[in-house]
Amino acid sequence: MHWNQQSKRQRVKDATLEMETALIHLIILGVISGLSEGSGVLPDGPLNAAVGETVMFTTTLTPTETPFLSVVWVFGSKNIITSSTANITGAGYEGRITLFPSTGSLELRSLTVNDIGEYTVRISPAGEPAKTGRTRLEIYERVSNISVTSSSTDLTEFNSSVSLSCSASGSALSFLWLNGSSVVTESDRVHLTDGGSSVVINVTRFDQGSFRCRVANPVSNGASEPVNLNINYGPENTNVVASPSQQYYTTGSDINLTCSVESRPPAQFQWFLNGDQLPDNGSEFRLMDVRMSQSGNYSCETFNSITLISQKSQHSVISVIAPSDPSSGCTAGCITGIVIACFVIVAAAAGGGYYINKKK
Repeated sequence: MHWNQQSKRQRVKDATLEMETALIHLIILGVISGLSEGSGVLPDGPLNAAVGETVMFTTTLTPTETPFLSVVWVFGSKNIITSSTANITGAGYEGRITLFPSTGSLELRSLTVNDIGEYTVRISPAGEPAKTGRTRLEIYERVSNISVTSSSTDLTEFNSSVSLSCSASGSALSFLWLNGSSVVTESDRVHLTDGGSSVVINVTRFDQGSFRCRVANPVSNGASEPVNLNINYGPENTNVVASPSQQYYTTGSDINLTCSVESRPPAQFQWFLNGDQLPDNGSEFRLMDVRMSQSGNYSCETFNSITLISQKSQHSVISVIAPSDPSSGCTAGCITGIVIACFVIVAAAAGGGYYINKKK
């Protein structure tokens, strides 16, 4: 019985000595060789993982049926596990690790930010030189609680600026702003600040729409709920079109005048005839069974109640003439030609009389 206890203590002592010797050799080898990230039997790093999750350090070795003489994993200068004739797990890693003996790969669970750093492995196959590897592990908190605040949402083109700020929980965050599906980039009127978490925009009508903030880090990403901007502008390009479109209209015709404009919010309308205000205030003005007394210059004035800007259209000339007399054989165009010719003759006669009087 006494001999068995001594033997057991001796085996533990030998295993501990072997672990310490392997650890010292591993540290010395790392210092001498100046191993880079992902060198040897570990893939290129860093490995990225989230707080509370699991990471797998997978070696590049092919599984073997012949057990390795020893496998040693180290975090910095701290032993994680030494596996040879017995497995010795370092303090703080009990219940958190699984060693895969056929490849020397290691699974590490329940990650915290304290696990960030450099990991080194030394594997000693039977009858072969020892194989080493090194890589780095980065731990991040997942992105969450993304929200956007706006200094204002009701704005006026060329006269307003808006500040949008994005906040989120997580670590190593990067920010991207979207207007609809388009990425918001820096320009002479768009300024990104605070590492991209805030944006200041001197607004135009093309900023109308929903803005979202997308936040990401190496292990997760997410987007905020949209913030909708309403951009007021105009009125611009106020224009009147007559339908049907023709040079002259005969009495009794129906004429429809339409006023078009670019404005947000929708503009208010007012109609004028020869500069005198008409009672109609819609975007359309109808002349039904038109009379000659309704001939003249029609125009439309638009007004934006938010921008407080008004704009008047060019004149649309409506000329109403009497219909032609079928018995006379002269059409409306004929009558119009006669009227114009009379004007020309009268004007010429007046000019000739002035010339004769001046000569006398």
